[in-house]
Amino acid sequence: MKITTIIGARPQFIKAAMISHAIAAHNQLVGYAQIEEIILHTGQHYDDHMSAIFFRELDIPEPKYNLGIGSASHGRQTGQMLMAIEEVLLKERPDWVLIYGDTNSTLAGALAASKLHIRIAHVEAGLRSFNRLMPEEINRVVSDQLSHLLLCPSQVAIDNLAAEGITKGVSITGDVMAGALQFAATRASVHSDILASLGLRPQGYIFATVHRAENTDNSQRLENIVSAFASLNEPVIFPVHPRTRKFLKERGYKLSENVTLMDPVSYFDSVALETSARFLLTDSGGMQKEAYWLKVPCITMRDETEWVETVESGWNVLAGADHDRIVNAVRTFTAPMEHLPLYGDSESAARCLHALLESCE
Repeated sequence: MKITTIIGARPQFIKAAMISHAIAAHNQLVGYAQIEEIILHTGQHYDDHMSAIFFRELDIPEPKYNLGIGSASHGRQTGQMLMAIEEVLLKERPDWVLIYGDTNSTLAGALAASKLHIRIAHVEAGLRSFNRLMPEEINRVVSDQLSHLLLCPSQVAIDNLAAEGITKGVSITGDVMAGALQFAATRASVHSDILASLGLRPQGYIFATVHRAENTDNSQRLENIVSAFASLNEPVIFPVHPRTRKFLKERGYKLSENVTLMDPVSYFDSVALETSARFLLTDSGGMQKEAYWLKVPCITMRDETEWVETVESGWNVLAGADHDRIVNAVRTFTAPMEHLPLYGDSESAARCLHALLESCE
């Protein structure tokens, strides 16, 4: 069986690493047909901090194809990806195309494969924010409609698909990022010295990330978030996504002395910073889950989330981009007594591969 894995952004590198490891383990079994995985990197995230270091740290095979498309408007970027992915798929003729999450790379991969009548497996299917203003939501909905195998992290995701009339090919596998976090946390404890290099002590800082267009492209929302950081009066470690840095510079925002602005960090360093933080402030979907698994309180700077179970559990608070709500959430948060298991375990990637192999029988 030949699989083409399409990835382009940091969260996809992390998820794809776990499936690649599962494929490698399968290929070591005696008496089973081999799986050929061809990795196609669109180039959506392209510099060393956003891309190459993840391949090195997570032991991901080098992409056979790197399209090098980079940043652009949604239409231009998706269109360029669609054309280039189609050429690769025509050349390779895989049995399956494997897509992840909700980026433009996901959408372009789903469209290209669908038009060529190649079966599509969507890892992290069924998530919904129910906000069609988010480009990620459009990417999720369209990709799920085109997919033949929908690999869901939770029952909520399955219920979302059922509400849209999608029940065929749906499987609950758990979230492959659970295994990735476990892998990275073990490695980070040995290989990351980020806390020492920044002079941080455990529980002595807040770790923050901001990258979604709804926050970076809206000057009022970004200003509210930056001013909330200043009002916290404790160290805020803020690795800056290139989009966020661009807007901070263009608009001349001055960050207060308690905020440490830095380049994006590696996955191991990110996990090390998350593990020892007093709070996480983020608009990232992946970090909401990681915060939950690590039992670190999370304040999500969005008005809604796909990971509703983390909010219902009491470990995640939706604060939007409102200065007072962000500050008050940090100051008044009380950790719940319960911490229920959510989104599967380290075997989720193996379950994804098993579902894929079963669908071929």
